[in-house]
Amino acid sequence: MASVAVIDKTGKKVDTITLNEKIFDGKVNQALLHQTITMYLANKRQGSAKVKMCSEVRGGGRKPWRQKGTGRARAGSIRSPLWRGGGVTFGPEPKDWHYQLPKKMKRLALLSSLNAKFKEEAIVVIDSIGLESHKTKELTETLKRIKLSTAKIAIVPSKSDDNIKRAASNIKKAQLIRVEDVNAYELLVNDKLLIEKSALEKIEKDLTSVVSKTVKTKRTKSA
Repeated sequence: MASVAVIDKTGKKVDTITLNEKIFDGKVNQALLHQTITMYLANKRQGSAKVKMCSEVRGGGRKPWRQKGTGRARAGSIRSPLWRGGGVTFGPEPKDWHYQLPKKMKRLALLSSLNAKFKEEAIVVIDSIGLESHKTKELTETLKRIKLSTAKIAIVPSKSDDNIKRAASNIKKAQLIRVEDVNAYELLVNDKLLIEKSALEKIEKDLTSVVSKTVKTKRTKSA
């Protein structure tokens, strides 16, 4: 069975926990991770690019000159796409790129990302991240002690804490994630995962039900 050390805020090992073998089975579904990451990136797009079409540009209501007899090319509006200051032909319009994968797929992708991080030895389990104050200095010193001050890191406490939230907001390479919001994208985009022991146990509990249902489905199909 896989196990991982639990450290305190000084970096000293205080415990060892055995990981759930149903969750940390070493399997990483690359195809599913690709689908999931693509979805998260698409959902981050604003889709706000916009240019004005010919009918949206101000002015140009009057025909610049008569149709014939001037020796110049025919023109109906000074806001034609051919003219400087005119509209844009086939330009970008606001678009909603948002879409969702099934909830089960996102959870299985989270499972794969946890296994990927475990293989890289990038998961650091701490007994408690609790801070006495909201000052960034206290959290920075803690990260230095556990040798995570230079890494791009995802911090996952077991519950919301205003002190941690305010302290982490000033650290450029640190990203605070609620345990309920942990997803495959946030794990993979960061180099290290600093997670409280109770938060890891909660994630394992949530994913165990998904794994159990998947196994039952496979057995039913094979039968």
